[in-house]
Amino acid sequence: MAIEPASAWKDFAAQARARLSGGVPLETRGTLTRLTGLVLEAAGIRASVGAQCLVRMGAQDAPVLAEVVGFAGDKAYLMPAGDTQGLSSGARVTPAAPFVPPLRLGAEPQATDAERAMQAGVLRLPMGAGLLGRVVDSQGIPLDHGGPLQQVRAEPLDRSPINAMERDPVRTPLDTGVRAINALLTVGRGQRLGLFAGSGVGKSVLLGMMARYTQADVIVVGLIGERGREVKEFVEDILGEQDRGRAVVVAAPADAPPLLRMQGAAYATAIAEHFRDQGRHVLLLMDSLTRYAMAQREIALAIGEPPATKGYPPSCFAKLPALVERSGNGLNGVGSITAFYTVLSEGDDQQDPIADAARAILDGHIVLSRALAEGGHYPAIDIEQSASRVMHNVVPREHFELARRFRAVYSRYQKSSDLIQVGAYMAGSDPQIDEAIRLQPGLVAFLQQDMFEGASMDESVAGMAQALQAG
Repeated sequence: MAIEPASAWKDFAAQARARLSGGVPLETRGTLTRLTGLVLEAAGIRASVGAQCLVRMGAQDAPVLAEVVGFAGDKAYLMPAGDTQGLSSGARVTPAAPFVPPLRLGAEPQATDAERAMQAGVLRLPMGAGLLGRVVDSQGIPLDHGGPLQQVRAEPLDRSPINAMERDPVRTPLDTGVRAINALLTVGRGQRLGLFAGSGVGKSVLLGMMARYTQADVIVVGLIGERGREVKEFVEDILGEQDRGRAVVVAAPADAPPLLRMQGAAYATAIAEHFRDQGRHVLLLMDSLTRYAMAQREIALAIGEPPATKGYPPSCFAKLPALVERSGNGLNGVGSITAFYTVLSEGDDQQDPIADAARAILDGHIVLSRALAEGGHYPAIDIEQSASRVMHNVVPREHFELARRFRAVYSRYQKSSDLIQVGAYMAGSDPQIDEAIRLQPGLVAFLQQDMFEGASMDESVAGMAQALQAG
């Protein structure tokens, strides 16, 4: 019995020697030389882009967390993650202490942690099953007064992208509980879609419906740059007690610094990746992708990047695919992330640069119409402008043909609606328009749905077929 403890102590000592064999890096310190708008400038510090630093006036003062977002010569540009009130020239800037996993007697050595332990400033946030049912901010701090997080471990936000050839194609349909989406814009497991709309036309309500009724093991909600009151409303009114246990909410409201808004989107995506790697099917709801791009615009313009399209610097359009491509199916079909990103079209302009860029990198788009919302038609999905790029791969041919006929009849009525409403159309002039007029009430009734009413995939297809045979 005395041999096992001695062996454990030898392993413990070997781990300690391995950790120290790489040397202990000397702490570098810099000095705050300038604060302009949102950007801090520090001299005398060498830290890589993305590294976390602490800015402190005195030993007794609370530090301000900041991230290195650029450099010029010997100057580093930092974006604060908190209030800069009280800082002045000469404040000390140091890299944040690296996360070093504690050595435990008898525990298996973790090569990954040992290799990364000496990387000063690497941002690590809580990941694990303990996040389920919780509401946290961009830094992993609980907002729901539920006590400290349990069953979590600190992991880095940055992850290596998955080889495109190792991802399974989207082949399995996903039931969202929304009739119009199930029948006409069928979603595949692992697909990335955008909800395009102006403000106040029901994006958040539609997200809530999908969160309530979609078949998923885990739901990750990222509330990025939206109104603060929506956080509690989403958790209590939309998720409710029945779905909260399988959901994680990451909140970075509009009053958060731009760095935290961007970090919140990355954190929500990293949490979804964590559960996907465990083989679970994850539903990622991001509200909104536009606010994420706006946060990047604020940072880029503050450090001097020139604007390109309507005030958006080129880095904004590079950050969008880097975030979106992290979702999707996992390695060799193990786990998946089905993602819905809301895209705010300023002034209901579908050619807004962010909306246009998002449409190009997503696997489909669902457009919400203000005209339909003003007419009391909810969800206000404009099926003529919306499309799912994988629908033909995930539904039977009969379903696809029914959806194509539904779209044709609905569109035919919309194009002739002006003539019909003023009485200029004479019945019998066109048999196809006569059919569209006869079927229109049933089609409109099918597309409308109460937010507390769910519809399965089979019910949605049967309802679509019935609407096309009504009259």
